[in-house]
Amino acid sequence: MRTKGIVLLCGLALLLGACQAGNNKTTTESSSAKTETTDKDKAKTLDKGVWEDKLYARLTKLIKENGNTSSSYDKNKKPYAVFDWDNTTVINDIGEATFTYQIENLAFKMTPEEFDQAVRTNIPSDDFVEDYHNKDGEPVNIDKIAADLLSDYTAIYNSYKGMQGDKSLEEVKKTDEYQDFAAKLRYLYEAIGDTFSSDISYPWVTYLYAGMTSEEVQALSEKSIDQALQDKLTSETWESPEGLKGESGQVTVTFKRGVRSVKEMQNLYKTLMANGIDVYICSASYIDVIIPYASNSKYGYNIPKENVTAMRLKKDDKGVIQPEYDTNYAQTQGEGKTETIKKLIAVNHDNQEPILIAGDSNGDYAMLKDFPKLQMGIIFNLLRDPSKGIGLLQTKAIETYGQEDALYYLQGRDENKGVLLNGRETIKLDSKEAQLSK
Repeated sequence: MRTKGIVLLCGLALLLGACQAGNNKTTTESSSAKTETTDKDKAKTLDKGVWEDKLYARLTKLIKENGNTSSSYDKNKKPYAVFDWDNTTVINDIGEATFTYQIENLAFKMTPEEFDQAVRTNIPSDDFVEDYHNKDGEPVNIDKIAADLLSDYTAIYNSYKGMQGDKSLEEVKKTDEYQDFAAKLRYLYEAIGDTFSSDISYPWVTYLYAGMTSEEVQALSEKSIDQALQDKLTSETWESPEGLKGESGQVTVTFKRGVRSVKEMQNLYKTLMANGIDVYICSASYIDVIIPYASNSKYGYNIPKENVTAMRLKKDDKGVIQPEYDTNYAQTQGEGKTETIKKLIAVNHDNQEPILIAGDSNGDYAMLKDFPKLQMGIIFNLLRDPSKGIGLLQTKAIETYGQEDALYYLQGRDENKGVLLNGRETIKLDSKEAQLSK
């Protein structure tokens, strides 16, 4: 009897243990399911961050009304949003940063003759505007400065071991020819941009990728992004040597250094996609410069490569980039952005219009105003001229602030810290004053 009792007790203990294990398993599974549900809910909720308050409220409402929890959501006609990249998705301009990196690392794959052709492509011979006169007050034009750049590039090409010479980059950069080349090429970018129309100036810098493949440009871009994210946010001035004036004379150029990713934008893209709203980029930079920043997970934006639209150049049958715009695609600036959205993006969405568009410059003005069914436009406040282009939309955003039917919303930022601000006002680089308008 004693033995029988012990056996019964042991059996009861085993049964209880099994029940307990089963209960634990059920509890664990339930807890795991709750965690997964919580994570999904969190992913669908936009973080407040430092978004301007009314802008954040409108964004939250837009996502709720158009996302996949809405009764009107149709997965076969997914809503979508379109964003500019430079000074919208990120602070400052990765296209410009890559150009600067290219100069500083002599990352060119052209002979002197090919370089001369690329630099001159589609640039009129008119003098640049007065702000770009040389230090002696004389006008400069493409013919004068291209002659100097060709002379400098030829000397560099024949001496740098990365081209046809045997000298290191450090050695070459100490020469007057390199100093002249760097200052005048960087100056030329600014002079063209401030003198000629966008359809001339925007594609120009992309021609300097001639001779490379898409893979090479993307590798170059990734290096420049890594560098720009580490650079201080500052203004930098380059001056060509006094002893090497050439035909264009001595010139000076000042430009911005550094780029910063924006966590609020990273979270916005993640939240939109979690809610079944597709995200697209429409940038005026070269497509292979934007793709790494937009799609590489290490940068935190995680945009599908196929959702990036930007400037494109022709390629030869070996995939080598040519200094000629690919006219199969619209220039992704101005009205070309509207055309790109209609022809390359809307067609994937039953020709629906975007529900949300964001930009910062006159190059974004057209797409922000050309879609009657647009539900919301975000303008990152760079204190543009209020009398024209995107400045008109900034003014409208100010005038309709707080109104329930407001279409445009301003978002401020601090250019010294490289972050958004909780407001509409912006603090410009090297300033301490927050401004709502220019």
